Amino acid sequence: MFTIPTPDKDAYAAARTRLDGLVKPLGSLGRLEDLAAWLSAAHGCVPPRELADVRVVVFAGDHGVTRSAVSAYPREITAAMVRVFLAGKSGVNVLARLVGAKVRVVDIAVDDDLDGVPGEVLAHKIRRSSGSIDVEDALEPGEAERAFEAGRTIADAEIDGGADLLIPGDMGIGNTTVCAALVAALLGSPAEDVVGTGTGVGEEGRALKVAVVEAALARAGSRAGSPFELLTALGSACAAATAGFLVQAAVRGVPVLLDGVFSGAAALLAREIAPGAEQWWLAGHKSTEPSQALALKALSLEPILDFGLRLGEGSGAVQAVPTLRAARAILADMGLLADLA
Repeated sequence: MFTIPTPDKDAYAAARTRLDGLVKPLGSLGRLEDLAAWLSAAHGCVPPRELADVRVVVFAGDHGVTRSAVSAYPREITAAMVRVFLAGKSGVNVLARLVGAKVRVVDIAVDDDLDGVPGEVLAHKIRRSSGSIDVEDALEPGEAERAFEAGRTIADAEIDGGADLLIPGDMGIGNTTVCAALVAALLGSPAEDVVGTGTGVGEEGRALKVAVVEAALARAGSRAGSPFELLTALGSACAAATAGFLVQAAVRGVPVLLDGVFSGAAALLAREIAPGAEQWWLAGHKSTEPSQALALKALSLEPILDFGLRLGEGSGAVQAVPTLRAARAILADMGLLADLA
């Protein structure tokens, strides 16, 4: 269904050659060199273009599974946080300002009408909340596809507006439970291996989450074979929208920095829908959630940072932006050994 361009192999090779000729021992800048070559391939030039226009899109939505007490916080927090994003006071707002990134929040499935919120935030809303995945489907037939297309439309808007780098963020109480179910279904992993403590539940709370995910997996049965069926059974509209966002970024040849557990699960789904799209993604940071580690391993992605973060919102990926800019700078500004003679 999708034509995914291939990053420029010649630019990658040229970047590697230049990196080896810089005024330093071979390979001495480690992972920065890998990232510099990756960016060169993505941009098709050496050095890569500046990452001047970085955009974070926070996909907000609630989950019916919160009725099973899987989170340390009530679902009403999601709607309140949409207003915090708009006020510029969230964690990702603060961190994004430090690197000059723009933050946009979109209501995909918040369980609130969000009266008074600007229309562009509400323009892509699919529904309010979702079904509780341990006892019923998350979505009605066709909603996963609609949400996926909404994510593609959102990506196009950001790219058409000049984005050099996209970051998918998330906001939704119950997100980690849904992600655990999706990753477990896609990778065939037991619930015990994918469920973490999320927003900070204790061992009793984690055990409850494991039981909920086990029930959800048993109910969904063999529907994991189709990504949209899986999203309908176990996912959410915001997971589907994030997957669409990731696929469209790859179609357009625009690099993506994945954030934490939510974008990791969405990335697994996106790869199922559009194989090869993963060539355009980097992992911004390592989450404390086990399902993210499993997702990134399956995608062959190594996190750039490991700060022990679990906030979500795109906050971890934003902090990796300076590292990418540093990787570009070594190609653009360092001298060559050949010039020393």
